[in-house]
Amino acid sequence: VKLLNSTFLLENYLMNKRAIITSALPYANGEIHLGHVASTYLPADVTTRFLKQNGVEAYYVCASDDFGTPILIQSEKQGKTPADYVAHWNKRDYEDFSAFNIDFDYFYNTSSSENIAFVQDVFTKLNDAGHIYQKEIIQFYCNNDKKFLPDRYVTGICPHCKAKDQYSDLCESCGRVPEEIIDPKCSLCGTPPTKEKTTHYFFKLKNFADSLSKWLEENEHLQKDVKKYVQNWIKSGLIDWDITRDISWGVPVPLDGAEGKVFYGWFDNHLAYISTALKFLNDKGIDGKEFWNSADIYHFIGKDIVYHHFLFLPAMRLGINSEYKLPNYIPTRGHLTLEGKKLSKSRNWYIGLKQFLGYYPADYLRYYLISINPYSQDDLNFDWDDFTTRINSELIGNFGNFVNRALGFTKKVFDGKIPEIESFDEHDMEAEQKIKNLATDVGQLMEQNHIDRALKKIMEFSSFYNQYFQHKEPWKKGPGTVNCVFLSVNAVRTLAIAISSFMPESAQKIWNQLGLNGKVNDNMWGEMSELGISSGHDLGEASPLFVRVDADDVTKYKKQLGPSEK
Repeated sequence: VKLLNSTFLLENYLMNKRAIITSALPYANGEIHLGHVASTYLPADVTTRFLKQNGVEAYYVCASDDFGTPILIQSEKQGKTPADYVAHWNKRDYEDFSAFNIDFDYFYNTSSSENIAFVQDVFTKLNDAGHIYQKEIIQFYCNNDKKFLPDRYVTGICPHCKAKDQYSDLCESCGRVPEEIIDPKCSLCGTPPTKEKTTHYFFKLKNFADSLSKWLEENEHLQKDVKKYVQNWIKSGLIDWDITRDISWGVPVPLDGAEGKVFYGWFDNHLAYISTALKFLNDKGIDGKEFWNSADIYHFIGKDIVYHHFLFLPAMRLGINSEYKLPNYIPTRGHLTLEGKKLSKSRNWYIGLKQFLGYYPADYLRYYLISINPYSQDDLNFDWDDFTTRINSELIGNFGNFVNRALGFTKKVFDGKIPEIESFDEHDMEAEQKIKNLATDVGQLMEQNHIDRALKKIMEFSSFYNQYFQHKEPWKKGPGTVNCVFLSVNAVRTLAIAISSFMPESAQKIWNQLGLNGKVNDNMWGEMSELGISSGHDLGEASPLFVRVDADDVTKYKKQLGPSEK
């Protein structure tokens, strides 16, 4: 019956009731900053919570990305083993995510025994199917540092877009993987490397051009603009993919004669989406493989790794006969800039997630990042002044103000007890209809991945009720006062359910102030558009939800950005 109470749920009655959500894996080589959470982890968390509110058996799984040359070198500098080094960052990252209310169902690591075995199994199947070959190549070698220089230890000019200071395995300007970087330099010492012979294993990416095009064409859930330029990449010609590296820290290649070679990080890390999900589900007594293949699969990413997720990832799954289904959704968003400039740890032009949460509650940041984050590849900008304005005028002046005045007035005038209602006038009926429509209005936008627009719709609802409360003037205790109180308190309940995916701590505070038991939890989306609080109900204790952002504090935080003057 409750399902039928929500038009949105009725229209989506046949929606898949299973989902697995992943996001690009955090590299276990440093702290999580605002740029990481904006494009991937926060949208993924909001979406997972929304799905669970709709009764979907949804699981958000993630893992730290543990392998690669940078980690090997950093661990050596700190006198740690690579395993100890990544274990530290795995723990720290999970703690930071948790403080920000990123609610992973499971957080694991790519260096796990399960992922290593899974990666080696996938490689063996690809090799047996004829999709792997061995080739002698010429690779950059630094005579100064006495080592081969894979991937991000060679920088130069992108051969495709001519952007300078790009990595040899990814151009951050155009998003393509260079076949060979121009004017290479060792990123360790800055000297031009020499070229030496070595033998690597390659994945026949070229052979998958037609099947990749077919998948892209048939998948209606992928962003059209992303699909278009990935299809252009395919038309311009794919290159086979070097999937091994000459370093000691990584997943060993399971072949005789391949001693000392490990897989390139981008070969193994996205396979951890599957291996982590299987580990989690199988441990719960669920057939992980069956669940994966019957669920909607979401991979949330930033625009810099489109090439890997729209070409490498599906091609590898196609190469093992789609034993594990390809993603239904790959929500792709732009990068976060800070005060209009590109984030840079080396220049101290970034804000660590833990650092920010020492300034303000998690929900302040969740609100702001969602509100400025469109479902597109356009970059978004964190601006301290804009943050101050939005929090003070929108979150506090609109949302917090309505919740506080509705509950505070009811406590003061009616001793917290919801009064008996009278016949509704036209303003009451309009206000009631707003409640009945909100689940559909917001739900449709969430289904389309427009989480910023969905949040805006919720704020418009709050703004409407502020105006409704002001128009009814209940403080005058005239006709219609009881209806205003009844509908306004029910609107607060509606808001608690609506924002719980976006700002879970604030939603629970409102729930408690409403005097409702338990938590704002799963399977409640349809109840959002019900008048769930009856006459005679007793409210809990009401208090302001938020504290204003002080301009002097923001000025102080701004001064902490950038190089030290010393």
